[in-house]
Amino acid sequence: MSDREPPRRRVPGPARPVRPSGQRRPGPGARPARRPGAPRPAGPRVIRLGSPRPRLRMVSLALTLVMIAFVVRLLQVQAVDASTYVAKAEQNRYVGRTLAAERGGITDRNGVELATSVDAYDITADPTMFTQKATKTADAAEQAAALLAPILGQDPAKVTKKLKTKNTRYTLLANRQTPQVWKQIKDIRSTLAAKAQTDPSTVNVLAGIVAVPASKRVYPNGDLAAGILGWVNADGKGGGGLEQELNKELAGKDGEIRYAQSGGLQVPTAGSTETPAVAGSDIELTIDRDIQWAAQNAITEQVKESKADSGYVIVQDTQTGEILAMANSPGFDPNDLSQADPAALGNAAVQDAYEPGSTAKVMSMAAVLEENVATPATHVVVPNRLQRGDRLFQDDIDHPTWNLTLNGVLAKSSNIGTILAVGQLGKTQTEANKVLYSYLRKFGIGGSTGLDFPGETKGILAAPEDWSTSQQYTIPFGQGVSLSALQAASVYSTIANGGVRIEPTLVRGTEGADGRFTPASEPKKTRVVSEKTAKTLAQMLESVVDDEQGTGTKARIPGYRVAGKTGTANRVDPATGKYNGYTSSFAGFAPADNPRITVYCAIQNATKGSYFGGQICGPIYKEVMEFALKTLQVPPTGAKAANLPVTFTP
Repeated sequence: MSDREPPRRRVPGPARPVRPSGQRRPGPGARPARRPGAPRPAGPRVIRLGSPRPRLRMVSLALTLVMIAFVVRLLQVQAVDASTYVAKAEQNRYVGRTLAAERGGITDRNGVELATSVDAYDITADPTMFTQKATKTADAAEQAAALLAPILGQDPAKVTKKLKTKNTRYTLLANRQTPQVWKQIKDIRSTLAAKAQTDPSTVNVLAGIVAVPASKRVYPNGDLAAGILGWVNADGKGGGGLEQELNKELAGKDGEIRYAQSGGLQVPTAGSTETPAVAGSDIELTIDRDIQWAAQNAITEQVKESKADSGYVIVQDTQTGEILAMANSPGFDPNDLSQADPAALGNAAVQDAYEPGSTAKVMSMAAVLEENVATPATHVVVPNRLQRGDRLFQDDIDHPTWNLTLNGVLAKSSNIGTILAVGQLGKTQTEANKVLYSYLRKFGIGGSTGLDFPGETKGILAAPEDWSTSQQYTIPFGQGVSLSALQAASVYSTIANGGVRIEPTLVRGTEGADGRFTPASEPKKTRVVSEKTAKTLAQMLESVVDDEQGTGTKARIPGYRVAGKTGTANRVDPATGKYNGYTSSFAGFAPADNPRITVYCAIQNATKGSYFGGQICGPIYKEVMEFALKTLQVPPTGAKAANLPVTFTP
C-alpha cells in the first residue's frame, strides 16, 4: 500500500448565481447586488408606450394647416370675392315683381260706369319649393297641380310643368283671378299646414303658392255698348274697341317692388325697394247710357223678328258731332268672351262697308241744289223704265209715267228721277260724274270719319274715271258705292248742322291720376254745302215722312217735325261677293226745323216679313228718336212744315 494519502473528494456547495453576459463582477466600490425579491405573480404583460411628443407635434401641425386654410378661404369670401357673393345672396334671397297700375275706368257722359276694374289676384308659385329636396316628396309638384287645376280651370299637366320651371323662383300660374279663387287656395293651404303640424307624414304642397294683388276688368252693363268699349285680353291690354285705341291712356304705368322672402313669404324686417305704379286715366265718353240701351234694345228686337244677319243704330248730336249711341246686333258680353261669336266681336257700325241704297240720294240732291241746276219745284218726268248705257233702269215698283217735282223724286225715292237730275250736273255724263264725286268726297265717303276707331272702314268710292257704265247711273242712287253706318249718319248730321260736317267723336275728355279733367280736342269742321242748301234739303226730307206719298211715314213722331229718308239696296254677300238679299235702312234728324239729333238705322238681309227700309227701319228710327228727344228734353218747335209739292200737273 502506498504511503500517499488518498485524494480528497469535493463536497458540492451551493451553486453560484450566473451573471448575465457582460455583467461585471463585483469588486471594491461596486453596487451591491440586488437581493432577489419575492416572485412576481403571473399576469398580462405590461407594454410601455413611447413618448407622446412627436404625435402631439403632428396633430398641432395638421390643425394649424386646417386653420390656415379656413382663414385663407374666409379672407377670399369676405374680402377678395365679397361683392360677388353678396350679389349671389341678394339674387337668391330677394325677388322682384311688377306692381300693376290700376286701369282707368270708362264712363258715359253722365258719369255712369261702363268699364271698371275690381280687385283680383295673380296666382304665382316659387318652383324651388316644389322640388324633392325642399319637400322630401318626389311628386310634390304633381300633388299641388292636382289641387290647383280644378280651381284655376287649367289642365293639371300644364300646372305641373309650370311648378317644375327651373332656374327661377317665380312663375305665373293664373292671372286676374277673383278673390273667391284665392280664398279657396288659401283654405286648402291652411288645412294642409295644420295637418302637417300633427302628422309628420303630411306635406304642405301648397306652401310655395303666393297671390299677388292685381285687378280684373269688368263691364257692369254686360253687352251694353260692347262694340264701342271692346275688351281687355289676358295680358291686361286692350284687345278691341276703345280699350285698344286708348290703351296707353287707360293702362297707366306699372311699378316694381323688390323684397326679401323666406318660405315664399315676404320678410318684413329685411326692407324693400319700390317704384310706385301710376294709375291710368279715366275716360268719359259722349255716349248716353240710356239712349244706348234704347238703341241696342230696338235693333236687337228687329234683327230677331226679321231673322236678319245683323243691324246697327247710330245716334248723333247734330250740333256737336258727339255720338250718343252706337248699337250693334248681334253683340257680345266682354265679361265672358268664351261665349261670344267671333264674327260678332268688333264694332260693325264702323267696320262694315255696304251699299247704302236710297239714303245716299240726299247727297245727289245736295249736289244738284248747290250747283243750282234745279230747285225743289223743278219738274222731273219719270218714265217706268230708263235706258242708260247697256242697262234698263227702273224704280222699286212698276208705275206709269210720274210727273214729279225734284222734291217728289226724293219723297218717292225714284231711282230714275235721281239719274235724270244728276245728269244735269255737267254738259256730259263724264263731267256730271266728276261733280258728283267731289260732293261725295266732301260728305266723307271714301275717307276716314276722323274717329280713328280700330278696324274702321273708309268705305269704297272709286275715282270717277274708273266708274263703269252702270256705276255712272247707280252711284247717284246709292249702288256701286259703299260706306259704313257711321259715315251714313254723318251725312245727315251734316245737313242738319246747316251744311257743316263735324267729325264724329266718342270721347268727351280724360281725368288723370291727379284728378284733373282734360276735355277732348275740338273736332274738325268742314263746310260741305251752303246753309241755304242744307235748309232746303231738310224741307225736302220732311216730305218723305209727312207726305202721304212719301216712303217714310212710319217714322212720324207726334209733335215733332221729322226729316228722313228710306233706303232699300241690293246687298253684296260678304261670303260670296255676289248680290244676295237686301240692306234696309232709314236715316233722318229731328226737329227738322231746328235739328238736334240724328238717328240712322240699317238691317242686313232681313229674311222674314218686309225688307223695305221704311217698313222695318222706320219704326226703329221713331222709337229711338222719340226716346232720345225725351231724354235730352228737346221740346217740339211748334212751327209748321213747309209741305213742298211732290207732283206737278203737266
